[in-house]
Parts: sequence; structure tokens; C-alpha cells
Amino acid sequence: MYSYSDFDAAFVRARVAQFTQQVERRLDGSLTEEEFRPLRLMNGLYLQLHAYMLRVAIPYGTLNPDQMRQLAYIAETWDKGYGHFTTRQNIQFNWPKLPDVPAILGALADVEMHAIQTSGNTVRNVTADHFAGAAADEIEDPRPYAELLRQWSTDHPEFQFLPRKFKIAITGSPNDRAVTRAHDIGLRMVRNAAGEPGFEVLVGGGLGRTPMIGRVVRAFLPVPDLLPYVEAVLSVYNTLGRRDNKYKARIKITVHETGTEEISRMIEERFSEVRPLFGGADQALLADIRAAFAPPAFRNTPVDGYDAFYAADPVFRAWVDTNLSAHRNDQYAIVTISVKAHGQTPGDATADQMRLMADLAERYGHGDLRISHEQNVILPHVHKSDLPAVHAALAQLGLATANVGLISDIIACPGMDYCALATARSIPVATQIATRFDELKLEHEIGPLKIKISGCINACGHHHVGHIGILGLDRAGVENYQITLGGDGTEDAVIGEKTGPGFAYDEIIPAIERIVLAYLSLRESAEETFLEAYRRLGMEPFKDALYTNEGSRDAA
Repeated sequence: MYSYSDFDAAFVRARVAQFTQQVERRLDGSLTEEEFRPLRLMNGLYLQLHAYMLRVAIPYGTLNPDQMRQLAYIAETWDKGYGHFTTRQNIQFNWPKLPDVPAILGALADVEMHAIQTSGNTVRNVTADHFAGAAADEIEDPRPYAELLRQWSTDHPEFQFLPRKFKIAITGSPNDRAVTRAHDIGLRMVRNAAGEPGFEVLVGGGLGRTPMIGRVVRAFLPVPDLLPYVEAVLSVYNTLGRRDNKYKARIKITVHETGTEEISRMIEERFSEVRPLFGGADQALLADIRAAFAPPAFRNTPVDGYDAFYAADPVFRAWVDTNLSAHRNDQYAIVTISVKAHGQTPGDATADQMRLMADLAERYGHGDLRISHEQNVILPHVHKSDLPAVHAALAQLGLATANVGLISDIIACPGMDYCALATARSIPVATQIATRFDELKLEHEIGPLKIKISGCINACGHHHVGHIGILGLDRAGVENYQITLGGDGTEDAVIGEKTGPGFAYDEIIPAIERIVLAYLSLRESAEETFLEAYRRLGMEPFKDALYTNEGSRDAA
């Protein structure tokens, strides 16, 4: 992974010193909260429902063991002993005290981490495929490009005050595991007719109150053109983007109002002006960055012990069947550690769990950890012979739940338990769904099914692209949950369709149960997934199961 240069280290330390002074001025009254607000947001510090929240950047979701251990230390020292992994591949600490924040930022700097640009109308954390550099289906590791974009965008003088926040996602695989089509810029690595790698560029995706799928503005962008082209996109958006209405300020609205053809023309025109200014410095930097992402020294040892253990142990076998993915080296596997034990808050990890994952990465995983946008943790490089030991260690701390991709592997935002913007609870709904289907013992029979929950219209839980999406709203002071079906966040991304009127808090779990039981009765075979069945049958049979004889309820 990338290690800080002297410039990086000095830059982050300078920001810590600067913010330390700003906190001191806020504490002694020299700064009002109104004056302090933009300063703290520049350093990832929010004021939530009950306390401050610090959002720490995990660029493209990549961590080393020392960094994970430091997050555990921060959780124990200045928070309540846990952290929350987010859909932006970051971590949030929900209970820091303002006087402690400079010390937290200093501790982050000690391990080459920070909280810069995790808030504000800037380019946020660049996210990437969490299997990057390991996936069997990958064209090329996208992380060097994500790191290039990170360095370019950090404190970029032209893009610190954009019309609205700006999110970029990148994947090196034709199978999209980074939800690129729901980002302001999505970059999907493809090959041209000559077999050369490049990027399909999508612009104008996003969820929130006006969900949209990104539109292709370049079918093939050569690798050397990446940075100037992205700069051209940002430059056009910075000029055109609306600043009169924050609800219409995202680039998706700019693309919608301007038109794909016209905005593509404007991007190309700006690109022709920008491209000569780069002069090859970006490619020299990219070459240096690439060297930092060289593949690990993979072992070449037998995997016979793994095969025997898989055959003999049904608990281990269930975990292997759900939580492992194909590695480019057939002696290895990609391990997804579920941070979704039944009844637990999705994405929350205790300090002890973080330390265990760090230890496992160091001992068995070539020192590499990833955070996924689905709020799980990945060990991307584990030799198959080590899998029984990894599984046994994870089981000791409740991290061996065999549910990745299943109904209890739920994405959920913090909702009204923490967030000042939320209009409904998300966490209790997620935990109750997971617990209910664990009680029914149907999870593995149901098979792949992605439920995503948001506690407000801002859609931090990505509910629009859930196979089943749940949106919590406030209806005259009462929580009301709207359901969407058929969403998809992959390369075939589509926004889910609303079923109809919403459900009260005490009705939402039975409603989800009716939908799932309808699927089990309607599917053609055990191999037909929920999403496949929905696409074949459409909304009506699920709507019938959901609403028939269920009495009156609030209007949607």
C-alpha cells in the first residue's frame, strides 16, 4: 500500500496543528459555533444528535494492521470502545469530546491517517472495489489510480468550495463492486479493441432525494488521460453547478438540466484545454504510486489440509460458502469478515475485534485489510491452508457469522440513534430483520438478497439500490418506512421501485417477512435469486403479498 512521503507527513501534521489552535479558540470562546462549524467540517468533525462525530478517511478502503490497531486504540481511549465502518469505506467515532479531537488527529497522523475532506463541498474519500488487487476477475488493480486521485484532490485550490460534495468510485473489474453508477464520477476499467486498459467514465450518478444512475460521457478513456479528464469534469461542474439551492446542487442535477450530450461536449472542450498542462508529471507520479501496490509475495504451498477441513466441518463449510471469494491465485481466497452478527449493529466493530482483525492480517493476510462499502472488513490475501485457523480465531470474537450476501448482511446508516438529519431509526430495523430470519432459519434457503436501510432521504444506507430498500421517514411525527424493490448497485445498476404506502415501525419487520416468503413461494427453483425472480415477475405479486388484507396505513 501507499506510504506517506515527507510532504504528506508534513501536510497532515500542519493540519493537526492548525485545527488544534482552532479547537482551543472555540473552547475559550474566541470562536462562536457558527464560526467554528466550517473549520471543524474541513477536518471531518460533525455535531450529531447527541455528541460530536469524527469521520476518519480510509482512502479506497485500504488499511494496514498498525492503522487498524490505532483505530482500536482511539476507540478505547477517546470514544466508547468501538467504531462504525461506513458505506464510504471510512470509519466514524460517534462519541469524541471536542477537547480530545486534536489528540485523536495526532494519533491518526502517527499511522499516516487523517480526517481531511471527509466533509464539506469537496472531493470526498475516493472509494474502490474492496477486492482490488486480489479479485480473479480484475483487469487491473484500481488502487494506484485511486491514490493518484486522492493526492490530486486533497486541498486542490479550485475544488475546495464546490456547489456540493463530490464522490468518486473506481473499479478495476467488469463486475462492479464499487457502485460506480451511483457516484458523481464512476470509473470502470475496460479494454478497448486493441486490448489496452482504460476507463468507462460515468457522470451524474447519485442517490438521495433525487436518485439517478450515472451516464456514460466517455466509453473509453486512455489511462494517461485520467487525471486531466477528471479535472475537466470537476471544472465544468464547478462552473455550471447550482449554488442557489442545495437540493439541486449535485452534479446529477447539472447533468439532468444540461443534457448528457451537451455536458459531454463541455467536458471534452475543457479537457482539450487542461490536457496539455499536465506534461507527464502525473504519469511519473502514477509510476511511483504503482510500485507501492506491487502484489505480495504469495506462498506456494499445498492446500490439502483445507480441503479435508472443508469436508469434515459443516460450520466451517457454511462460512467458506458464503464469506469467501475467488482470488487470482487459486491457492488463496479473499475472506470477507462479516461485521453483521445477528442482532448487532451493522458496521460496528469493537476495539478487541479491530485488534484481532489486525493480528490476522499480519499473521495470515500479508498485512492487508480492506473496508467494504457494504460495511464489512476484508482480508484480501489468505492462503487456503490458513483458513481454518482464521475462522477459528474470528469465531472467538463473534466475527465468523456465515452471512455475507445474505438477508442479515444489511447495510444501514446510523439513523436517529445518532444522526441529527435522520427522520427514523435504521439500526433497530436492521437488527430485528437479522434476528427474525435467524429465528426462522431461512437465511441460507433464501440465498443472495441485499437489504439496505436509510433513516432519511439522504440515502446514506444506499436503499435505492437494495434488492429490498427501506427508507425511514417522518409522517406527522411518526416513523413510517417506505419499501422499494428491485434495486441493484452492480454494473447493471437500477433504482428500486416503490411498492406503495409505507409501514409503521412495528409493521416493517412483518412486511419484509411477507415479501421474502412470497419470493420463496414464487421462485422457479432454489437457484433463482430474489432479484432474478423480481425481474421475471415484476412488482405485482410482491405488492399483492405485501398489502393484501393488511388494513389501512399511512399514505406514502
